[in-house]
Amino acid sequence: MKENFKSIVALILKLESRLVLWKYKPRIVAITGTVGKTSTKDAAYAMLSKFYFVRKSEKSYNSEIGLPLTILGVPNGWTDPYVWIKNIFKGLWLFLWPHKYPSFLVLEVGVGKPGDMKRTASWLRTDAVIMTMIGHTPAHIEFFNSREHLVAEKSILINTLKKEGTLILNTDDEVLRDLLQKSKRRSVTFGFQGGADVAGSGEQIFYSEDSEPKGIIFRVDTEGNSLPVSIEDVFGKNHIYAALAALALAHSEKLNMITAVSALRSYDFPPGRMRLLHGIKNSVIIDDTYNSSPFACEAALNTLGEIKSRKGRKVAVLGDMLELGRHTEETHKKIGELVEKIADILITCGPRAQFFKEGALRAGLPADKIFSFSNSRETGDFLKDFVKNGDLLLIKGSQGVRLERAVESILEDKGKKGELLVRQDKEWLRKD
Repeated sequence: MKENFKSIVALILKLESRLVLWKYKPRIVAITGTVGKTSTKDAAYAMLSKFYFVRKSEKSYNSEIGLPLTILGVPNGWTDPYVWIKNIFKGLWLFLWPHKYPSFLVLEVGVGKPGDMKRTASWLRTDAVIMTMIGHTPAHIEFFNSREHLVAEKSILINTLKKEGTLILNTDDEVLRDLLQKSKRRSVTFGFQGGADVAGSGEQIFYSEDSEPKGIIFRVDTEGNSLPVSIEDVFGKNHIYAALAALALAHSEKLNMITAVSALRSYDFPPGRMRLLHGIKNSVIIDDTYNSSPFACEAALNTLGEIKSRKGRKVAVLGDMLELGRHTEETHKKIGELVEKIADILITCGPRAQFFKEGALRAGLPADKIFSFSNSRETGDFLKDFVKNGDLLLIKGSQGVRLERAVESILEDKGKKGELLVRQDKEWLRKD
C-alpha cells in the first residue's frame, strides 16, 4: 500500500474513531510498557468480559492505524486498498447509525521510536492506564537515547487519563515506582513487593498426577482478602503480572474479586507467550516465540530452571534479541552465562545469537552442548532429529527471527498450528 494512500486512510480512520468514541462513550483501558503488554491486555479482557461487553486490540494492533481498527471493529487491510475503503465506509456507518457498542475497550499501546506515543494515542481519553514493566534494558530501546528517554515517551500515555481516571502500575519495577511518586493521578498498584494494593505471593508451578507441568499458581491479597489464583497451560511470571494487573483493574472498578479470579483460570491465551505445547517424542515445549527482550528472556530461562526435571534434557533454543542497539552484545552474553546454570543444551538462531554462545562458553557450558544456526528453518530441521523422549524445550526469540517455524517442526499436533502458533495468518506466512 503506497505511503500517501496509507496516510490518508489512517487520518480518516482516526477521525472516525474519535467520532465513534464521542458517540458511544465506552470506558477505555490503555496498556503500555516494554514487557507483558499483550498478556496484560488479554488478562484484562478476560476479566472484564465476565462483567461487561468488551473489545480488545486484536493480535498486536498497537500502531497508529491499529488503535482505530480496534475502535471501529474492522480488520487490517494490509496491502488491499478495497478492504481499507470498505473499512472507511464501515466506520462512517458505525457513527451514523446506532449499533450495539462495547462498554469497555482494552487497547494495547506500543512505541518503537520517539514521537510514536504522541502520534498514536495522545488523542485518546482514557479511564485507566496500565503500565506493565520497563526492565533494566528494555525492548525497543535502539532508537532512544536512554532508558529514561523511552520511559518519558511511554509516560505520555498517562496524560490521556480523564480527571477521574486511574493509573495502574507495577511497583516491582523501580522505574515505575519512581514514576508513581511523581504522579498526582489516582493510582492502584500491583506486584510482589510489600505495599502493593494488589499483592501477589507464593508463586509456583503445579503439576499433573503424572508429574507433567500444567501451569502456575499463586495467591493474591487485597483489602484484607487472600485468594488463590491458578492459571493453566502457561508458565512465567509475566502471566502472573498480567493477572495481577487485571485484578488491580478489577479492584479499581470495585468488581467482585472472586469472579475476577475465576475468569483468569483458563482463557484464550495469546500464542507464543510462555505457552505450554506438546511436542514430538513426548517432549514439552514452552513456546515464547512472539518476541524477546533481555528481561523477558531472563525470566523465561528462570522459569525453565524452576520446572522439575523430567526424564529428558532441558534445552534452551534462543534467537536474536532485536532493537537493542549498543546493548546488543553485552545483553546477549549475559543471557548466555545464565543458560549455563539452567539448561543442558543451548541452540542459537541468528547472527546476534552467537553472543549467547560466547557467554555460555565463558560461563563453562561445554562446546559440544551448543549448536548454532543462521535462521529458524535450519533450527527447525535440526530439532526434528535432535529432540529425544521427554525433553523440555524453551524456544524464544524476537519477532524478526520467526522461531515459531522451529516450534512447528516439532509440534505434536500440526493440524492445530493455526491456533497454537503465533503469526499464522496469510500475510505473515508469505514473508521470508
